[in-house]
Amino acid sequence: MAFKIGFVGLTHLSLISGAAALTKKNEVVFFDPNINLVKRLKERNYPIKEPGFEEVMIAYKPNITFTYEPGDIESCDIVYISPDIPTDDKGKSDLTSILELVDKVSPHWPKKGCVVILSQVQPGFTRKLAEKLKKQDIDTSRLFYQVETLVFGIAMQRALYPERYIVGISDKNQILSRNFIDYLESYGCPILPMIYESAEFCKICINVFLAASVSVSNTLEEICEKIGAKWSEIAPALKLDRRIGSYAYLSPGLGISGGNIERDLCSIITLSNKHATEASTVQGFIRNSYYRKDWPLRIFYETIMPKMKKFPKLGFLGIAYKENTHSIKNSPAVQLMSKLKTFDCFAYDPQVKELPLMLSDINISSTIEEVINQVEVLFVMTPWPIFRNISQEKFSKLKELKFVVDPYGLLKQVKFNKKVEYFSFC
Repeated sequence: MAFKIGFVGLTHLSLISGAAALTKKNEVVFFDPNINLVKRLKERNYPIKEPGFEEVMIAYKPNITFTYEPGDIESCDIVYISPDIPTDDKGKSDLTSILELVDKVSPHWPKKGCVVILSQVQPGFTRKLAEKLKKQDIDTSRLFYQVETLVFGIAMQRALYPERYIVGISDKNQILSRNFIDYLESYGCPILPMIYESAEFCKICINVFLAASVSVSNTLEEICEKIGAKWSEIAPALKLDRRIGSYAYLSPGLGISGGNIERDLCSIITLSNKHATEASTVQGFIRNSYYRKDWPLRIFYETIMPKMKKFPKLGFLGIAYKENTHSIKNSPAVQLMSKLKTFDCFAYDPQVKELPLMLSDINISSTIEEVINQVEVLFVMTPWPIFRNISQEKFSKLKELKFVVDPYGLLKQVKFNKKVEYFSFC
């Protein structure tokens, strides 16, 4: 059965979720009050880069409506309120945008359809919103919350093949709308209803467990570096332990980036302070993340600079916080460049073409070769597959290169000249 589904607030979450809905042969109405944004979207000038997204938007173009008229959502069977929630550098959420969108569309609530909050919000948000809307004589019996589980770089895959749907309801007596159930069931995964607060907090819990895995793996990998053990040999053994599992996140990295997990760690600290609980473990995750982001910086100042006779030219391959995204939110590369910007720096990323104003002195190169051909120290900061495929020949011709700092081991197979020192996670 096909439905008419609306998405309100056209950022990454709405666009990806809407694209997934299109693949189920639904009609999708994309609404945003920003007239210029809507015009750009109509021209297929999308503000996001995700594998598979544009192909879906082209294939299902007849089923798409982009609009800046809030009345266009009134005929929808399901309306998702789904703008991305911005966070500051400390992970604190700014809910201004979603509250403004709710105010704009609430007079146009669908007469028969349901409304679903899809954005990640703090526990208690949906219930407070329902109470506010009731005072405006708006029917909230069909107001639900749904946990979003997208991941930058593989967002379409996550949207098309969800592991489960977590749905927030006001209480055990609230009945999920039939159209809503039918739409979710079209993805063939379990549906887990729970009260609003449980669903809102569930998303935070998921990310805190992920943060725990990331932080513990980083802590243990660093010890491996010091004692001569190989984390790459240990991790497969851990995945075979049923208490840890084959899908455990055990790859060492440069802390936690992207903004989403940091936001949820911040939420735990805020809730803990408010309710006088003990959360030093989560504070430890945050400290560990800051510490791990400085791994390349420690290598540079403790090992490389003492061997240099002059200020070296520095190269950075990768600016985005992870592969397959253009986001630089809390990017380790950006943090590193901000601390080394007094050097002569060159950077390349296949998707990031400009940097924040504070890094305007960094030279953005158009090719990999422009970076590696003129630097003495090379940092490989984002695990883009393209970097793993740089040919041996390109490195064998380099005369200036003396040090390669490659945390993720993308260039481990390259046989560098003996004059080149190579550093990576073990």
